[in-house]
Amino acid sequence: MYELYRLGECSWYIDCPAKIGIYQPNEKEVYLIDSGNDKDAGKKIKKILDAQGWTLKGIINTHSHADHIGGNQYLQKQYGCKIFAPGIESAFTNFPLLEPSMLFGGFPPKDLRHKFLMAQESECCDVNDPDFPKELTVIPLHGHFFHMIGILTPDGTAFVADCVSSAATLEKYKVSFLYDVAEYLKTLDLIENYEAKRFVPSHAEVCESMAELADINRRCVYEVADMLLEICKEKLTSEEILKKVFDAYSMVMNFQQYALVGSSVRSYLAWLLGEGKVEVIIEDNRLLWHSV
Repeated sequence: MYELYRLGECSWYIDCPAKIGIYQPNEKEVYLIDSGNDKDAGKKIKKILDAQGWTLKGIINTHSHADHIGGNQYLQKQYGCKIFAPGIESAFTNFPLLEPSMLFGGFPPKDLRHKFLMAQESECCDVNDPDFPKELTVIPLHGHFFHMIGILTPDGTAFVADCVSSAATLEKYKVSFLYDVAEYLKTLDLIENYEAKRFVPSHAEVCESMAELADINRRCVYEVADMLLEICKEKLTSEEILKKVFDAYSMVMNFQQYALVGSSVRSYLAWLLGEGKVEVIIEDNRLLWHSV
């Protein structure tokens, strides 16, 4: 774990729970693409950079989930580097309390205010900032989170963040985290045919084509959607639906999974409502979901 691998003329990655990309524009300077999940990850990254004689010029965060921005604060203090993130992701990186707040739908209890859902604050600017390396191509990969992006380097390496999960991850967690299902399906269509020499997903193996993984993830989305439509043949609240999802997949609920899976299920329901496949009914001061 935390081993450095070369991918191309100017691209590397650090193998860790959420792969960290490295873009090397010259002999001495590098940019990170994401920074790991916490201060300890930042320390391990610095050790690798020091061993190579590299100075950290900047950090590009693909999105603002804590396992991708957790090393920001430590590394920014060590190097004084700029941090870049797109759109809403920049706001969440500046104010990490927004992540557990969004998941919970209000002020998050202490059980959700931990490093896996809330990173330490770091000073972040948008990818439109003049200091962002212009030779990099920003790939819009929305859906998993608000404005998630990938990065294509000049040697043809595409770092594609969390736009896909591995088959093993999908089998383990069943309901992959999604913020916007419609946008996520568009992202799968985009990345399935995207031209690059190699792809580096954060939570899957490096590969030369995204077609197979895109198809696996797409089928998973429609499997979850079909299950929800079946569940909603009975008029149910979102809490009742969530219990049936956990039961159907033999998952064990804890507070973090309640927040993550619950947020994803509500995103699915919002998508299905927009598609005209479910309806919302208010009865006896209860909001009920029902398949059309």
